[in-house]
Amino acid sequence: MTGETFPLYIAGRLVGADTAVDVVNPATDQIVGSIAAASPEAVDAALDAAAAAFPRWSALSGAERAEWMDRLRAAIAAKEEWLRTLVHLEMGKPWAAAGEDFSMLLDSLDYYAGLARGFDSALIEDREGTHHHEITREPVGVVGAFLAWNFPLLNLAYKLGPALASGCPVVIKPSAKTPLSAYAVGQICHEIGLPAGAVNIVGGDDAMIGDRISSSPIPAMLTLIGSTATGAHVMRTGATSIKRYSMELGGNAPVLVFADADLDLAADVIAALKFGNSGQICVAPNRVFAEEAVRDALAQKIVERAQAVIVGFDRNAAIGMGPLIDRGARARIEGLIADATAAGAEILTGGAAPEASPSDAFLAPTVLRHISGDMRIAREEVFGPVVNLMEPPGGEDEMLAAANDTDAGLTAYVFTADPARARRCARALRFGEVQINGVKYAINLPHGGLKQSGIGVDCSHLALDDYFAVKRISTALAPDTAA
Repeated sequence: MTGETFPLYIAGRLVGADTAVDVVNPATDQIVGSIAAASPEAVDAALDAAAAAFPRWSALSGAERAEWMDRLRAAIAAKEEWLRTLVHLEMGKPWAAAGEDFSMLLDSLDYYAGLARGFDSALIEDREGTHHHEITREPVGVVGAFLAWNFPLLNLAYKLGPALASGCPVVIKPSAKTPLSAYAVGQICHEIGLPAGAVNIVGGDDAMIGDRISSSPIPAMLTLIGSTATGAHVMRTGATSIKRYSMELGGNAPVLVFADADLDLAADVIAALKFGNSGQICVAPNRVFAEEAVRDALAQKIVERAQAVIVGFDRNAAIGMGPLIDRGARARIEGLIADATAAGAEILTGGAAPEASPSDAFLAPTVLRHISGDMRIAREEVFGPVVNLMEPPGGEDEMLAAANDTDAGLTAYVFTADPARARRCARALRFGEVQINGVKYAINLPHGGLKQSGIGVDCSHLALDDYFAVKRISTALAPDTAA
């Protein structure tokens, strides 16, 4: 696979380019492929192709679009080995985790194809009996979709399924750090003869391409998975015209662990989310608040799990954690750790590269304690394998106040055996998702945040609300038929 250059996918065609961008496996520092880099003219061509496709693609019935989605799903399923390998290489992601990425793409196409077959209009009763009112939903238009690098196929799934189902042609910009698998899906779209312009995939210079799409008047909607700062930039750049926005942005998830909680369960969930994908997960728990009676015991359990994680890059081994996305990410996180320790934090385990690291992008699973709420590591999204054990804020009310003390509002976790306390916490926590005594994500469950963590939702039927516009059709009834 090394040396292969993947083409752009524009207007139903595979398109080369004068320049290419190499993709480096952060686990080995080796080039594993490259992509044709979109020029400004190529981005414009993708937008024009999507605009030209809109009348035809949107005019298809939901059932007809679902048939195309079924065809695409089957073709993707037949290329599992190829697509998983691309994710494995472009991220250094463990092989099993690459399978989870791949499965979500299949699940999304299957789920949204099912919804596409069931789109219905609705009636509104006329109070005076003089009119017939029908409410229909129509695709809003061209969608520009910007993908984060941390889950290359999962993030694609979150955007591709709703766009295809709703009838919105889409221009997709994968991250230049992990574009290979998205470009490969473009090749599969070409192979099945997907109607030209329904899907377009352009990558390369992230800033140029993103701004070119955002500032264009062609997209009716921009959708993003990324940081809060990036979301704000996209909205500023997109102000050239009235657009819709659907954004899943940064997180700073708290975990509240009460004295009656199942500590093994809490430690398992915290470790799985913090060390899975090297902690590069928007919903990963950043701040752990535990009642004093169980604080030391919980810390010990998390440390044990951190020290048991197998770190490395080997498809044939039971690797639990791969590298960070690049050495710059490791340097940033080490800076946060150094800032915290200088202010009094203690490293219980980790804090540096594991022994015999194959590249400079690896960081050992890390657990810190004595973290105060004013430290940078507690204020910023770590996006790495670091568990922050927070200084005790007091009782339930104080824990809730400390948990809410963040501009982010994506996900929060609560562990308690008291159902009444769980309900109180769920109501009080200002987060788009509150997970109680466990964690569950699926394509049919809405995923979105409050405050600075986003607009709209990914996943579930609710995601389609942003891709559809509501149209009212009111017909006056003839006098002899009016009630």
